[in-house]
Amino acid sequence: MAKPVIVGAVRTAIARSFKGALVNVASETLAIDILTEAVRRSGIDPSDVDDVILAELNYGGGDLARYAAVASGMESVPGQAVNRHCAGSLTSIANAAAHIGVGMERVIVAGGVQSLSTSPLMKWRVPGSGPELEFKEPWMPPSHPETPDAPALDMSITVGWNTAKKVGISRREMDEWALRSHQRAVAASDAGKFADEILPMKIERADGSIIDFAVDEHPRRDTTLERLAALPVLHPEIEGFSITAGNSSGINDAAAAVTVTADDYAVAHGLDVLATVRAWANVGVTPADNGIAAVNVIGKVLDRTGLSVGDVALWEINEAFASVPIAACRAHGIEEEKVNFSGSGCSLGHPISASGARQVATLIYELRRRGGGIGVSAMCAGGGMGGALVIEV
Repeated sequence: MAKPVIVGAVRTAIARSFKGALVNVASETLAIDILTEAVRRSGIDPSDVDDVILAELNYGGGDLARYAAVASGMESVPGQAVNRHCAGSLTSIANAAAHIGVGMERVIVAGGVQSLSTSPLMKWRVPGSGPELEFKEPWMPPSHPETPDAPALDMSITVGWNTAKKVGISRREMDEWALRSHQRAVAASDAGKFADEILPMKIERADGSIIDFAVDEHPRRDTTLERLAALPVLHPEIEGFSITAGNSSGINDAAAAVTVTADDYAVAHGLDVLATVRAWANVGVTPADNGIAAVNVIGKVLDRTGLSVGDVALWEINEAFASVPIAACRAHGIEEEKVNFSGSGCSLGHPISASGARQVATLIYELRRRGGGIGVSAMCAGGGMGGALVIEV
């Protein structure tokens, strides 16, 4: 069997939704830009691309991957939309690796796009309404059947708070983790570490002016533990509640993608292999234990590879809430210094469908700077799911 390898990896800078640089940039535009750049960076002829797989969420079902392929001049290339909530782009990369590994395809671009700023507003027809149809709007499709301990549209409870309670994580521990996340993200940005992975963009604003967008907007260099501790909790009516905006991920827009091919194809075409995809896994848990899915999926993917925690050089465990990576580190004995080395959801932000591919890109470039090694990208996902991907540089 062929080994699936990554020969191109790129992301946009991450913007704040509804007020940042990408507020008026449509999902289609992000998809086109990230697809085009992923192919360009790989050095592959666009005519050799067999498929495009992009995760999308709350977009409306238009299949961004196919749209981007056609708009980029690749009309013979199909496109597939993937939705596994937060883990969607990890699944996109895994799907690409699976097709490549069994020899069904030669080249696939995989990743994800998230523009909450331009997502369409949905409405739902109320069942049983008469000739004068009644609609509930705006409406979001629920990720799971709602229960009192797992509201369908409030991850601060289902992921953040339930995880903190289950594992016994204090407010201070989460605030300290979030502070370090911001410090690491700012330090990485200042050191130019993100330059390799970010696609600089020219953005036209509503007034017609053009701005350069190449720096993540969400990290706060002025935050302190005192400022984080002063933030109000999101649910003061719940006794002991400890989740705040500060120890939660941001609401963000971005896109990220990698180009996956077979190792023999890469050799034959003289391509620079950035990483090998070693394994992937997905899990489901009861929705009330949503954050624990990140813990479980790490165990599952390590079992599949025969790797131990000590074999992993670097980890990306998404900070949907700070409680999630803390829980994963405790459960598996992971050294916190090896986790989210350049920040994560609390600092960089969490552009939902793009976060997994962003993590993979960041892992690749950091591992290359360090001389190689094993990297694991893992996260929980809405509805009580988790996803993980293992790469080797």
